[in-house]
Amino acid sequence: MTEHLVDPEVPRDLHAFIAGLPKAELHVHHVGSASPRIVSELAARHPDSKVPTDPEALVDYFTFTDFAHFIDVYLSVVDLIRTPEDVRLLTYEVAREMARQQVRYAELTITPFSSTRRGIDESAFMDAIEDARKAAEAEFGTVLRWCFDIPGEAGLESAQETARLATDDRLRPEGLVSFGLGGPEIGVARPQFKPYFDRAIAAGLHSVPHAGETTGPQTVWDALTALRAERIGHGTSSAQDPKLLAHLAEHRIPLEVCPTSNIATRAVRTLDEHPIKEFTRAGVLVTINSDDPPMFGTDLNNEYAVAARLLGLDERGLADLARNGVEASFLDAPGKARIKDEIDTYTAAWLAS
Repeated sequence: MTEHLVDPEVPRDLHAFIAGLPKAELHVHHVGSASPRIVSELAARHPDSKVPTDPEALVDYFTFTDFAHFIDVYLSVVDLIRTPEDVRLLTYEVAREMARQQVRYAELTITPFSSTRRGIDESAFMDAIEDARKAAEAEFGTVLRWCFDIPGEAGLESAQETARLATDDRLRPEGLVSFGLGGPEIGVARPQFKPYFDRAIAAGLHSVPHAGETTGPQTVWDALTALRAERIGHGTSSAQDPKLLAHLAEHRIPLEVCPTSNIATRAVRTLDEHPIKEFTRAGVLVTINSDDPPMFGTDLNNEYAVAARLLGLDERGLADLARNGVEASFLDAPGKARIKDEIDTYTAAWLAS
């Protein structure tokens, strides 16, 4: 479990500040956010799965040798989501965990193709996530919005299906705001997905593909030019290209940075080598996110603590990071103003105490 994660190099009072800091999260995956408790419950429902039912055993199961191994494990958890009831349970419980961390707004990346191809009725899937979204906002105060993403490893068939589900007015859920592309990058060129992003953008959705996580900066350029990316998921290798960093900074294209994830999947060797420092020095708008938190033994609060250590931030610096997340979101202007005011009020009260 991650409730008591504490980076020993970050003062405890800073951890306490982070724990109460209102936040937005922009890069966090639906299935990848399933806690050990929820994964074990789902595994018990479906005993033919290879996923352990013991939450303690999941710690070893979620230890990855490389990105390909992570994808294999991730898909085994995806296979536990077999009914609309599974979808609703997962979504609601993810929101509960977010609320515990003072997440006021989150754009949750959902891969509907992974569920519909396993036999879940597409309308029932949409109803399940929407029912959970509305219940979570009413009960926890956490506002959820959806990013439907293409699972890159499943090819163009999945792109066609995801675009259809995202743009069909009879199916498109009220909470959907963006269109993404996840999965492995090696051997999965970004430009081939251009027609599907064009279709989603024409339907009013924002473009937020993963790029430059396990491949070089050209993948980020491809996401920007071919897919018209408005934010970049990870973008880790952008630090290798000064022109790219300058472009991201000049055009205020945010990076969705997930430090612990990058270490867990071996995209970056060590936290001390993480390029977040290069991003901030170049003036890039950086947001902090948890990606697949239970799988990586982290949560959003811990990612803020990691950022505080890597960037040498105090409370004001952490509040600025939280504002970045709100600013880079697709929340409406009044919603952004409300959360920013809450961040400012919380920070001022903390510093005055």
